[in-house]
Amino acid sequence: MSDLRVLQLSSRTASLLLAPDGARYAVPVPISWQLSCGDKPCASGKATVAPLFFENLTPDTEYCLTTPLGRLCFRTLKCAGLLDARNFGADPRAADNTAAIQRAIDATPEGGTLRIAPGRYTIGPIFLKPRITLYLPEGAELNAHGDWSDWPILPARDDTGRPLSSWEGLPEAAFAAPVTAIDCHGLILTGRGVIDGGGDRGDWWSWPKSTRRDARRPRTLFLAWSDDIQISGLTIRNSPSWTVHPFRCDRLTASALHIQNPADSPNTDGLNPESCCDVTLTGLHFSVGDDCIAVKAGKRGDQGQSDHLAPTTGLTVTHCLMERGHGAVVLGSEMSGDITDVTITDCTFDRTDRGLRIKTRRGRGGRVANVVMERVDMTHVDTPVVANAYYFCDPDGSDDWVQSRKAAPVTEKTPAIDNILVRNVTAKMAKLAGAAMLGLPESPITNVRLEYFSVTFDPDAEPAEPLMAEGQTPVRHIPMIAENTQVTGEPLCAEPLKDPILC
Repeated sequence: MSDLRVLQLSSRTASLLLAPDGARYAVPVPISWQLSCGDKPCASGKATVAPLFFENLTPDTEYCLTTPLGRLCFRTLKCAGLLDARNFGADPRAADNTAAIQRAIDATPEGGTLRIAPGRYTIGPIFLKPRITLYLPEGAELNAHGDWSDWPILPARDDTGRPLSSWEGLPEAAFAAPVTAIDCHGLILTGRGVIDGGGDRGDWWSWPKSTRRDARRPRTLFLAWSDDIQISGLTIRNSPSWTVHPFRCDRLTASALHIQNPADSPNTDGLNPESCCDVTLTGLHFSVGDDCIAVKAGKRGDQGQSDHLAPTTGLTVTHCLMERGHGAVVLGSEMSGDITDVTITDCTFDRTDRGLRIKTRRGRGGRVANVVMERVDMTHVDTPVVANAYYFCDPDGSDDWVQSRKAAPVTEKTPAIDNILVRNVTAKMAKLAGAAMLGLPESPITNVRLEYFSVTFDPDAEPAEPLMAEGQTPVRHIPMIAENTQVTGEPLCAEPLKDPILC
């Protein structure tokens, strides 16, 4: 079914979806379009990808997009005032623009727009405020420096006791992100510009699991306790750790983003919604050093700490391209607050180690449930579907009580995985297994359904372990591994190709 609709609007940008039948991130054939303002054409072109992004529009103005799929009209938002950061001292030639851009942010009125003019602006962390638009048009770049010696640090909790900074599912102090938004309801981040986290500057990537000044590495864009957020058009790259991290944010939408990190940069996940509700990600292109989308809901502390836990629920991922990365869409392993109601449709996964990946372990508690993945095409993905309740994370992850294959007592710390649907999914040139699912004997994975899930294998694949758990045997070309798992259906053989091995 074709889809033509508005994804996001600001006063000066519009993000639209142009998706004919069969579209994933790319469209099957280029599609001609024309954008008009009133009776006058103002832009035209051919779309090769489903997300369309327009900038330099006029506030409070009606535009119409004409395409073979139909005609779509929309009105840009009103603007309470346009400010230019250069008028507050921002200068691409300056060694540090942090204070100048912060002055511009502070002066931007509610409903107004702060424009960052084209140029490369070196910054440290800047702090946004609610109900404004930060607009980076094409050619504008916020470029973080790498000197953390006087970088501000976010505490684990704020003065009211709210969890504020999160690291691997627990409240823990961390350096502020180059772009930080706390309590920024109604914030809009938009434009074809760039936010560069400066991961290759300084030494961020040399201490991935340790601290400096008793703080963890920063994200590039960190959003906390902020509802009704829109992010569109931007390229966000070169992150010191996770790239975009929404924490306790509801009703967040992101579209037409490019999230890019070097393949060897440690733990540079693309987008990590943590304890968020109603998140919609449409038309995003990922190429990162870890998981593309990693969904989190906190983890229980060693002493049973759980007051920081909250669910992630209502996540929609559609028309996205995951190009490289450890996992395309990963749920867990920090999932103690529950991850539920996740839908992944019309996406392409290319050369990720895993496709849909669910990971947890004893001691986490919580549940992952109601997950749907359909109309997804995968190429050169080692194992397209993974569900692992023996993930050996944390210092005790290989201890016998975690990894024992004998049934343990069921407690609040026992995780559960239930109701997973994989439908109309094609995986070509897989390497290890079409699906690998390992549940706990005391808490089996339940209600997994595979419907029209076709797999072919790379004939040159070398055996390797399909799951990150103790006692795994290297395999290749295995249609399905299912232990302590209730599964209906099995991977199907795809149409014969010239080289791949059929399952």
